[in-house]
Amino acid sequence: MIRSLVTLLSLTVAACAGSDAPAVADGSGSDSTMVVATGARVPSKSGPRVVFLGTSITAGLGLEREAETYVSVLAELADSAGRPFQAINAGVSGETSAGGLRRLDWILREPLDVLVIELGGNDGLRGQSPDAMADNLTEIIRRTRTRYPNALFVVAGMEAPPNLGEAYTSAFRAVFPTVAAAEGAVLVPFLLDGVAGVPELNQDDRIHPTPEGHRRIASTVWPILRDVLDTLPEEGS
Repeated sequence: MIRSLVTLLSLTVAACAGSDAPAVADGSGSDSTMVVATGARVPSKSGPRVVFLGTSITAGLGLEREAETYVSVLAELADSAGRPFQAINAGVSGETSAGGLRRLDWILREPLDVLVIELGGNDGLRGQSPDAMADNLTEIIRRTRTRYPNALFVVAGMEAPPNLGEAYTSAFRAVFPTVAAAEGAVLVPFLLDGVAGVPELNQDDRIHPTPEGHRRIASTVWPILRDVLDTLPEEGS
């Protein structure tokens, strides 16, 4: 019962404030008209370029300041740890894995060292095919690696609403570790661990995380991202 509530809320967090046409994996539709704040650079000093490709969670929907997003908090944690990076927030509310793939070429116009992929939550909300989602996530990694062969990848796991049935939720959940393992990416098992279903860590809509919720997300991601950053060569080496 508790897991079902957490699972449902975890996906709902990825919902956008408005609505957009369902995305399709073959690219016949387009979410590109929603790209209005994509690629916002979080102020930072130096270091590798880390791009966060994601949904309203990454975009920080409902927060007053960019500095409250988990992306900015991660940049602060990295600075404090002496491993600063240039954080580029490429989150878009309502984004699907297909939408992320469609705008990838725009994202790849500038080089990157690490790509953090927070996509799939809205696919689950819409009951879209886990196989198609897996194909989209895989293609995002492969296309990025073709452009930047030394890029590293982090895949953030999400959960699907339990009302779609155990077969669907199991297939959905399995996509993230499967893609990560197959493509040599590092997995965040569940991005919203400790946040989903916790009222005080979500906004009044009980959908989107509060600033404290974003800090909790950052605390989940940071140990994983730190290890990834530690594998990159130091600047000037």
